[in-house]
Amino acid sequence: MAADGYRNELETLEPGLTSIGTVPVFAIGQRALLVQTPAGNVLWDCQSFIDEATIQAVMALGGVAAIAISHPHFYGACIEWSAAFGDVPVFIHAADRQWVMRPDPRVVLWEGETAGPVPGSGLTLVRLGGHFSGAAVLHWPDGADGRGAVLCGDTIQVVMDRRYVSFMYSYPNLIPLSAEEIERIVAALRGYRCERLYGAWSGRVVMADGLAAVERSVARYIGRIGGA
Repeated sequence: MAADGYRNELETLEPGLTSIGTVPVFAIGQRALLVQTPAGNVLWDCQSFIDEATIQAVMALGGVAAIAISHPHFYGACIEWSAAFGDVPVFIHAADRQWVMRPDPRVVLWEGETAGPVPGSGLTLVRLGGHFSGAAVLHWPDGADGRGAVLCGDTIQVVMDRRYVSFMYSYPNLIPLSAEEIERIVAALRGYRCERLYGAWSGRVVMADGLAAVERSVARYIGRIGGA
């Protein structure tokens, strides 16, 4: 990929949050996010491409204390990313262990509904399920000027109309989730301050009233599949 001209570009999205995207666009154009905290930085999801320039750029931002991954789409190069930053732990929910094709001591299969990838950081992994059994989001309480942000990958999909989100069991096969699953997902999120939602693609951000956007999206979704 390096020989073909691929590189990673870093972009500051807000203080303490940096997007890492590969150009030219690779695969489906997803991005990773680096959350900076005084207790240590967390890399949210992993790009397939990593090179020395990326490593040095991330090190200049404080490096990586832990990697946390939303769902199997981002597992591919996670061990290479871990090794590049000192063999840091890679947090993957145990419900998705069957999708870990390269078992490694650096993979931490966490269980339950929440986990803290870096002690003292305030960051919380929250299992929502739906898209995958172990699909998770990362709550960042200091995001959005202290009003809270959720890094949601596509467990909660920020759609083109940034006032709304949506949900899907299978995106390639267009298989929706049930009303019961959607209600369970939003119930799990309600206890967290969420002004902003950062999706898996550049520009896919709900900038304000993130939890309200989820609530009205759930109402719209359930109304539609119920025939309203």
